[in-house]
Amino acid sequence: MSENVVHLHKPTDTPADDTAPTVLTVVPDAPPARPVPLWVRSGRAVKRVATDERTKNTGRVVVRHGAYVAGGARIVARRTWDGRTGSRYERMIRTAEAAGNLEAAEEWEERLQRFRAARHHRRMDLLHSPVEAAKGVAVGAGMSIGVLVGLGVVMAINNGDVADVITPLSATIDFIALLIRIVQVVWGPALTIGPFLALLALWSVGRKQHAAPAWALPATVRSSEGEPITPSIVVKALRDLGVPALRNAIKEMGDAGASMLGPIRIAGCGIEVDVTLPSGVSTNEVQNRRRKLAENLTRHEHEVFITIPEAARTVRLWVADSGALDEPIGPSPLVTDETMTADYAKGRAPWGQDLRGDAAALSLYQRHLLITGLSNQGKTVALRALALWVALDKSVQFLMGDLKGVGDWAMFDGLAATLIQGPTDEHVIQVTEMVEGAVEEMNRRIQAPPGTQFPALIVLVDEAQVAFMCPVKDEDKRPYGGSKANSRYFMAVRKIHNQGRAVNVLMWQGTQDPTDQNLPKLVREGAHTRASLALGTESQARMALGDKAVDGGAAPNLLRPGLDQGTLVVASSGIDVPKGQSSITVRTHYIDDTAAEAITDRAKALRDGVTTLHAIERGEDRDPLTDIATVVGDASRVLTQDVLKRLAALNADAYGGWSFIDLKRVLDGTGAEPYKSDGRMVIGRDRLTRALTNRDEDGSASTV
Repeated sequence: MSENVVHLHKPTDTPADDTAPTVLTVVPDAPPARPVPLWVRSGRAVKRVATDERTKNTGRVVVRHGAYVAGGARIVARRTWDGRTGSRYERMIRTAEAAGNLEAAEEWEERLQRFRAARHHRRMDLLHSPVEAAKGVAVGAGMSIGVLVGLGVVMAINNGDVADVITPLSATIDFIALLIRIVQVVWGPALTIGPFLALLALWSVGRKQHAAPAWALPATVRSSEGEPITPSIVVKALRDLGVPALRNAIKEMGDAGASMLGPIRIAGCGIEVDVTLPSGVSTNEVQNRRRKLAENLTRHEHEVFITIPEAARTVRLWVADSGALDEPIGPSPLVTDETMTADYAKGRAPWGQDLRGDAAALSLYQRHLLITGLSNQGKTVALRALALWVALDKSVQFLMGDLKGVGDWAMFDGLAATLIQGPTDEHVIQVTEMVEGAVEEMNRRIQAPPGTQFPALIVLVDEAQVAFMCPVKDEDKRPYGGSKANSRYFMAVRKIHNQGRAVNVLMWQGTQDPTDQNLPKLVREGAHTRASLALGTESQARMALGDKAVDGGAAPNLLRPGLDQGTLVVASSGIDVPKGQSSITVRTHYIDDTAAEAITDRAKALRDGVTTLHAIERGEDRDPLTDIATVVGDASRVLTQDVLKRLAALNADAYGGWSFIDLKRVLDGTGAEPYKSDGRMVIGRDRLTRALTNRDEDGSASTV
């Protein structure tokens, strides 16, 4: 029985002093807590023990080693059955037929026939073996007794004792009796230990083959990442993909799905296999589950690529070796081979490697180019690698605009006729006028006599989204950016896309994070070669590469930003794409600034010298003779066609419409007239220098 508790306290409404009366309050004691039933305490204890990690580990150990014995028995039984029957050969025949390899199927069938014939001969021999064995034993025993008796006769003659005749025979009988006694002693323990030895042998077989549930295996064994891809693994991965029609079809197949698979081929740093899907399963159902398929194959998502070949209802899987795509590829041949040159018309730029490890080379001949991707994924380096290769063809000319302006293209100073670098609106205006000058050059070439051959003029704009997004308007209220019919940059690019290819005037652009605002539809669809690095969404992938490439399996949006730098998906007729596919994934070579400068130095050595303009001058009186001397630069002589082109790049307003007649008109009577060298009209630097000197002494000058 509980007792009451007495509390002494002062009233709360009285002053806090010592004169306040003390109040006695009797508070009953709290009732005692109800005891927890025994069965509840026992259940909690059992739960703690059952969920303890040590209990789980113990359970896994017990299950694992028990499964080793059972699995070992199953494996030994299977091996015994395979050795005694032709099931192994029949299994290999079915696999070869499912893979479509009829030659291998015929070879295994021949082996099966030979095995059956040999087994028949052995069985026929068993019918006669008991009689033959009995005869052999009788003959052997008789000969042995004869030998022993003969040996005893010899001993008796030698010792003079007739009893020695049976001594060898008696010794042999005693030895046999000793062996029998040994067997009698050992037989009992052997019968006791034998089963344990058999279980140990089965356990050892099961342990080596990991014949236990995956959850019961040790952590180091349970992780199967990087295991080789086999037909059974591929079929199991497809079965567990979560497509009911596919799962049911595999269950109903007599060969457990082996007939779906083509041959598994080694393809670079991985394998490649074609999978023919059963009726009722579409290819996009597999494509849309790429991550789950990769995980079923014990790979990361970026290590599995799904493409659609020509065959109907077929997907092509490329599965990388675990971690292989994170290893860098080798250096570019442009860096390792200092004697390499380029051929714009017939050659291919060494860009990198495809996923199979083969060299990926791109033809640039008469193809407009677009490379896009998220920021800091290697777009500029990939674009620059192509420009570095084609620069080794001394006939190729460049007009370059870098709207980032951090020096990524500075090594082309002295190689490009125009190089504008900077991100401001003024730089966009300069780049726009540069592209418009290229349009004027294109129009001049188009008006040339039919059959005239022109050197390649590559108009390259990096960070082109800056130009498309520029809000500035000219004095006629025409915007430089945008995608309307009065947008100057947009329309200049469209004109080159429409007609430039025919006269070797090509547009190369690099842009970030494509949208309809910073990369208009007509511009991106005008590029013959479209390549994309990592992107954020599938809609951006469609903008970058087109619907056909994405529907065919191209997925730059599945590349890993920051980790797959330099890896891009290419849709182009200028690169070898596997048959039936619309795109190819390329891991590009990385060429740093130092190596790029060395390559441009080699390219400059192939030329007579190029004076690079860093701005487009406009709106003032020009001195043609001085401008001609400026564009000729340090070269001893320059082709008249090149002089005209450089003048147009220097100032499109003043010289964009010039022809050879205008050039000859200015130079006539100056002593610097064009002359023939090696059958082609050129302008000499020394003659221009004398003409300028003589003119300055006379004090005369003409302007346009």
